[in-house]
Amino acid sequence: MKTTPLNAVHRKLGARMVDFAGWDMPVQYAGVREEHMAVRTRCGIFDVSHMGEIEISGAGALAFVQKVTCNDASHLKPGQSQYSAFLTERGTFVDDVIVNRLADDRFLICVNASNADKDFEWTLRQARTSASVKNVGDQWALIAAQGPEAASVMAKAFRDVLLPQRAFTFLESRIAGMPVLISRTGYTGEDGFEIYAPWNHAEKIWTPLAEAGAVPCGLGARDTLRLEAALPLYGHEIDDQTTPYEAGLGWIVKMEKGDFIGRDTLSSTPVRKRLVGIEMREPGIARQGNDIYHGGNKIGIVTSGTKAPFLDRAIATGFVPPDFAAPGTKLGIDIHNKTRHAEVVSMPFFKRKK
Repeated sequence: MKTTPLNAVHRKLGARMVDFAGWDMPVQYAGVREEHMAVRTRCGIFDVSHMGEIEISGAGALAFVQKVTCNDASHLKPGQSQYSAFLTERGTFVDDVIVNRLADDRFLICVNASNADKDFEWTLRQARTSASVKNVGDQWALIAAQGPEAASVMAKAFRDVLLPQRAFTFLESRIAGMPVLISRTGYTGEDGFEIYAPWNHAEKIWTPLAEAGAVPCGLGARDTLRLEAALPLYGHEIDDQTTPYEAGLGWIVKMEKGDFIGRDTLSSTPVRKRLVGIEMREPGIARQGNDIYHGGNKIGIVTSGTKAPFLDRAIATGFVPPDFAAPGTKLGIDIHNKTRHAEVVSMPFFKRKK
């Protein structure tokens, strides 16, 4: 099983470790609820070094990124990041990604851990231009500091380091003499930072953040936080059977930019299903795979569900036919062979006030 450079740190802290996509990762330390609330009210830190990174460089770098992603990377200036996706020729997801523009001719694309090898091989197969494609996932450790106090914790941990001031921007800097990339991005619905550091020096980021008050958090809290914020997860809300329009991510598809992989199919394929937010109206927690009913007929399936720690409500996401996607639509969720009342609600479930 693969390990991140912080594996020994997690074990010393008493984390419960699990196999996640072939990685030995911490799922929780003090408990999912405690860690979730720490991120919503203060600051938590996550080891996400298992995420993958692909570097695209050379004279044809922008044209290549435009071809393999559906958002418009031409609007990015060096120091800016963008949420986007790799799509199949059928217009469905290969993966969702973050595109960071390092220079006019150099991009760093962050991909999901469970798809990292697949994404690199897929990207390499598309490379017929002058762009260079490199898998640099083994060069970067990645640590996320998230929460309303993330900026103050970062300032306390790294006193002389400038921080990016706006969301989806980043700065290349140095911490403890090593080169780092600090981006104002995250996956929790909170303000926060993701720090890319050389693989073998991750403790030089993790330890000062923990000493400055950031609470170690595992994958369990990461999942409940992203669901409260209605952020999709590959294998749940998005996969190679789902288009961005069906997943509520049509805003990352920029048809006007010209050709990209999946564009032709997207322009002619009807939306067959819609991702909706669901709240339970009687006791019970919907889980991935539970059937969704309307009027006694099965109409869909739950993609994610939990008892949201901060909202203190049972929430879920699921796919239903477009005719049943309006907020207020009454649903039934099959939980342990009993149909529980639920209702379609607007997403996100949680949004941080500015």
